[in-house]
Amino acid sequence: MAGSDAGAEGRARRSGAARRPGGPGGRGREAAASRPEPLSTAEAPAAGAALPAWMRLYFYGMHGITLDVLASSAGRFARSPDLDLRMLGFSSPYRCLLHSLTHFALEQVYLQRPRCPSAFVFNFLVYPSAHVALQTLAGLRGGPGAAVPGPLRWALQYVLALYHCQVFLKRFLRLRYRRPPEPRPQPWPRAPPAAAAAAAAAAAAPPGAGGRRRPPRGTRGVGGAPARGLPDPLRFLFFGMHGFLDEIFFTFFFNFLGQADGPTSGHTSLWSFFMYGSCSFVVERLYFHLHRGRGWSTWKRVPVYVTFIYAWELCWGLGLRSCGACSWDYSHYPLNFMGLITLMYLPGWIFLSVYQDLLFNVLWRVQYIPTI
Repeated sequence: MAGSDAGAEGRARRSGAARRPGGPGGRGREAAASRPEPLSTAEAPAAGAALPAWMRLYFYGMHGITLDVLASSAGRFARSPDLDLRMLGFSSPYRCLLHSLTHFALEQVYLQRPRCPSAFVFNFLVYPSAHVALQTLAGLRGGPGAAVPGPLRWALQYVLALYHCQVFLKRFLRLRYRRPPEPRPQPWPRAPPAAAAAAAAAAAAPPGAGGRRRPPRGTRGVGGAPARGLPDPLRFLFFGMHGFLDEIFFTFFFNFLGQADGPTSGHTSLWSFFMYGSCSFVVERLYFHLHRGRGWSTWKRVPVYVTFIYAWELCWGLGLRSCGACSWDYSHYPLNFMGLITLMYLPGWIFLSVYQDLLFNVLWRVQYIPTI
């Protein structure tokens, strides 16, 4: 009896200790009921990690190529006597690699800003000096074909350093990457065999049979697109800069295969920024609609992508040619139509369409945090 009384007293003491945080009168249960339920992964604020190093290098190379194209296109346009509206710009894969490495090194310099006692000294002296020094050592002063006098070139480099510190890095480092959630192992069985069999049958049901699987609540937006991710203007900017990257690499290697002495650079046009930016923006919508909304596989979506790309290139070509600003002419290629599109580039467009799917999957996990 004494043992049972002691055990009862210990159980009462333990249960009282468990109830103590809630206070007497069941206020703990009321407080627990009044607290909101935890948000799902899609609804919770995105406090993701910084972008992985490989992703930052990718962005930095793309950003460097964009600066090359802008600088060389502006210099070429200013020197052309007839004001060439094609707005051709130049860069190369080699310069893309150098830009990635120098941008990454400048990022490390920028991250030392809190250690400098004076923000003014860092922003207008320390960082610009490091920027100009690295650009000079890497041989990246000015873009290809940009013949700028010495003093003016140094002034432009200083302005570029201020932009890089005060605008680009200041905002780029606010990007966050939401990693895909890892699947959690669940104990088995969690449900009766009949319920488990019904759930497995529903998961295996084809989309057309009413068993289409949908992403979790809060992850879908208009047309099946994710409800979160980069704002539309930033995605358009990314797609436009990626268009520069695509054309520089493609024209470099295409010319490399066709020229005995090998090319020194690839070329693109400023108009490509708007062409690729708008085209990829629409193709992204098609991706979310066809893949997430209808459940189409990759090889069912690719013909739709390629057809739209050819139609888009033809429309832009007709518009630019009417203004004397079209930068391409495929008349000397077989299987061309009006010199504006050619089936010779079909393998390249197929590859780019599949690659774009991978980009969309990665890009929608990148988020911009206005303040950090």
